[in-house]
Amino acid sequence: MRDTRGSPEEPGSAVGPREHRSPQRPSRYMIGKYEVLAQPLPGSMHMLRYTVSVAGKRIGATASVPTESDCRYMEKPPPVPPLKPFQAAYRPGRPKKSATPQAPAVSETRQGIPPEDVPIGLSLRQLGVG
Repeated sequence: MRDTRGSPEEPGSAVGPREHRSPQRPSRYMIGKYEVLAQPLPGSMHMLRYTVSVAGKRIGATASVPTESDCRYMEKPPPVPPLKPFQAAYRPGRPKKSATPQAPAVSETRQGIPPEDVPIGLSLRQLGVG
């Protein structure tokens, strides 16, 4: 038996022992006005690259079978709004430095009497506050 390791599969062939020829041949078909060329992905025996073109101009490629909707999306993608630049001074959830401080929230429950307003000799319990 002859050892073929390290030698090409056929004399004059550029394919090495670990490289495989793809059994699939490129195929060309139409989806509406879009021409699709299905050809094997480099280094893969089973996956195809689908190249989509319109009037001879390549508009995109996918790894899955494209539909006419996919082809339309590749031809004319929806508009994308411009990006807003990052504002270093914007700090969400915090007041600006020039903002006036908020007044403390006034609760509607019983208001306390400050100790300095209580007459001397009376306690807050005697006034009915505490």
